[in-house]
Parts: sequence; C-alpha cells; structure tokens
Amino acid sequence: QVQLVESGGGSVQAGGSLRLSCAASGYTYPINCMAWFRQAPGKERERVAIIYPDDGSTWYADSVKGRFAISQDSAKNTVYLHMNGLKPEDAAMYYCAAGRALNICYKGRADYWGQGTQVTVSS
Repeated sequence: QVQLVESGGGSVQAGGSLRLSCAASGYTYPINCMAWFRQAPGKERERVAIIYPDDGSTWYADSVKGRFAISQDSAKNTVYLHMNGLKPEDAAMYYCAAGRALNICYKGRADYWGQGTQVTVSS
C-alpha cells in the first residue's frame, strides 16, 4: 500500500513562502497523478495543483497560478509544493494525494491520501 507523508506546514506572514513536501513509499503499481488538495474550515476541499509523474506536466487552480509550483524529485517518489506570496485565504489543511488513474486527481479524487499538514497565514 502507498503511504504519503506530508511535512513543511507552519505559520507565516502574508506574502511569505513555504515549501510542502510529500514523501511517497510502498507503492507497487504505477501512480499516474499526484496532487495537493486543501481544505479550510467551512469550505469544500479543493484541488490546488496536480503533477503527472510520467512526463512532469502540471495543472494549477486559478487561485494559485503564478504563486504556487508543484514539482517532483528525480526518483518520482517525492512531490513538493512551493508556495509564494501567501495570502490569508491560502490558510488550510493541505493534503498530498496520489492516484492510479491518469485523470482521477483532476476529478478531485485520489486513491491514497496523506495525513495533512497545516498552513496558517497571518496578516
């Protein structure tokens, strides 16, 4: 079974930066999409960014385009979310997720989920 462990969350001032990490292990079958989701209290869970490990292509929510960047390491077993220009509305629990189907992450679903890492942004 795939295990995903997030790290790097914390509290920052508005305009600051954080880098989240997601370490994946234990996978036997191909993972064809990995994603970052977030959920703030009282709000729906939303897609933030997706990366397709096979070719490195990416997708971003409109709300984070130009500010966030998703990347993967050369072994394709660790995914990062570089967050710049953080805004108070970015505060949420951030979850790493992985999917076996190519399109499952884009649909807002996944097969495997991390435990979440909290991001707080103060003004």
